[in-house]
Amino acid sequence: MSRGKGSYRWAVWIGPNAQLITHGPAAVDGHNQEYNLIVMKTRHGILLLSATAAGLLAFFAQAQQLADTGKAKAPNTKAPKGISWPSPALPAGPISFDTAIERGLTLTITKGLVQPFSMAFLPNGDILITERPGRLRIVRNGVLQTAPIAGLPAIQAQGLTGLMDLALHPRFAENSLLYFTYSKPAPGTDVNTKGKQAAQGSTTLARGRWDGAAITNVQDLFTAGPNGNASRIIFGRDGMIYMTFGSGDVPAGDRAQDPGDLAGKVLRLRDDGTVPPDNPFVNRAGYRPEIYTMGHRIPLGLALQPDTGAIWECEDGPNGGDEVNILAPGKNYGWPVVGNGRFYGGTRVSVNPYKEGMEPAIIYWVPSIAVSGLTFYTGDRYPNWKNNLFIGGMREGEVPRSGHFERVDFNDQWEELHREGILRDLHNRIRDIRQGPDGLLYLLTAEDDGALLRIDPPARP
Repeated sequence: MSRGKGSYRWAVWIGPNAQLITHGPAAVDGHNQEYNLIVMKTRHGILLLSATAAGLLAFFAQAQQLADTGKAKAPNTKAPKGISWPSPALPAGPISFDTAIERGLTLTITKGLVQPFSMAFLPNGDILITERPGRLRIVRNGVLQTAPIAGLPAIQAQGLTGLMDLALHPRFAENSLLYFTYSKPAPGTDVNTKGKQAAQGSTTLARGRWDGAAITNVQDLFTAGPNGNASRIIFGRDGMIYMTFGSGDVPAGDRAQDPGDLAGKVLRLRDDGTVPPDNPFVNRAGYRPEIYTMGHRIPLGLALQPDTGAIWECEDGPNGGDEVNILAPGKNYGWPVVGNGRFYGGTRVSVNPYKEGMEPAIIYWVPSIAVSGLTFYTGDRYPNWKNNLFIGGMREGEVPRSGHFERVDFNDQWEELHREGILRDLHNRIRDIRQGPDGLLYLLTAEDDGALLRIDPPARP
C-alpha cells in the first residue's frame, strides 16, 4: 500500500457480517504494534488500512467475532408451560410456630378475602383491606365485615391490576383522606364482563374521604397510563407521595429506560397529584417531570428506612433477579439493561449485572421469590426483630406452593447479614406485610381463598 500522512491509498473494510470490500483513501484511527495492524473503527464495522500476514489472521478472527455478535439472538422472554398446583386452604388456626430468633409465636387467621392486595390501619384499630377484583373490605375488632365498603369508582380488574394499594394521608386524623391506586376502565369497557378485556385499564392515583362507614368525594389525582402491572404508593417524610408504575419484560421493558415514558419508574407527586418543583427532572428536555427514579421492572413494595426515612423499594425480576433498592432522586436502577436473573425462557438478562451509571441492588434473589410487600419492623413486640426488613414472597423458583415471607437483618451500614424464610409450611402466596399500630405484624395471602394473618408474640413477664 502507498501511504501519505494520515491516509492510505487502499483499505480493506470488514462489515458486521464479515463481508470484504476494497476502498480508496481513508484516515488512520488506530495502530496495533504487535501485528503492524492499522485500522479505523466505524459504527458500521472496522476499516483495515495496513497489516502483516499474522495481523491479517488475527484481524479476520476478530471480524468473525464481530459478525457473531451482530447475529446475537433476542432474549427468550416466553415463559415455559406453568405448573398447576393450587395452594392448599389455610386451617382455621391459631397456629404455633418458631423462627430463628423469635420463638413461641402464634398465627391468627382471618379468612374470607379474595385476592387481598393491601391494608391500612385506621386510628381506632380497624383495618381497611383492598381486594384486587375491586372491593374494599374492613376488619373490625378482628372480624371481617361481610359487606364491602361503598364509594369506590368503577375498577377494571384484569391480570395483575384492579384495586391495588392503599395509604392514609399523613394528617389523616385531621382530613380523613384515603389514597389508593386502581385500574381506571378503558373507554367502552364493561367492568362486569369476566375474562380478558379488549384494552388495558389506566393505572390511576385517587383519593377519597373516609366518613367512618364509606368513602366519599372520590377524585382522580393522576393517571399514569395503560398498564398491566400493579402499583404501590407510600407517603415519604417530606409529605410527598411516591407511586410505582411497572414496565415488564422486553420489548415493553425497554420503556423503563425511556425518560419520556412513565413505565418502569417511581413517581413523586404532591398530595394533590401535581408535580413538586424539586423533582429531579423538572424542566429537563425529554424527561417526564413526575419521574423520581427509573429503570424498574415491576415494583411491588415500598418502605421507609427507620433512621433516615429513605425509601426502599422491592421489585420482581423475571426468573431470578428480584431485588430491593434504596431510592435516590434521579437514579437509574438498570432494568432491562442489567439484572441478576434470567428471562422466563432461560436467557440471561445480562452477563454482567453491574454497569456504570446504574445502581446495584442492596438485596437480590436467585431464584426469584416473587417479592410483594415490604416493611421495616420498628416496634417492641418482637425485640429480636427490631429494624429488620420483612418481604412477602409469592412463589420461589417458579414453583407453586412455595410462597412465604422473609426476614433480613443488617449491620450498622445497612449491609445484609442474615436472611430467613418464614411460614413456608403454609404453602400460600404472601402479597403484603405491614406493621400495625399495636406493634404486631400483619400479612395478606394472594389467594382466591385469601386471608389476613396476624403474628402474636408469646406472653412476656
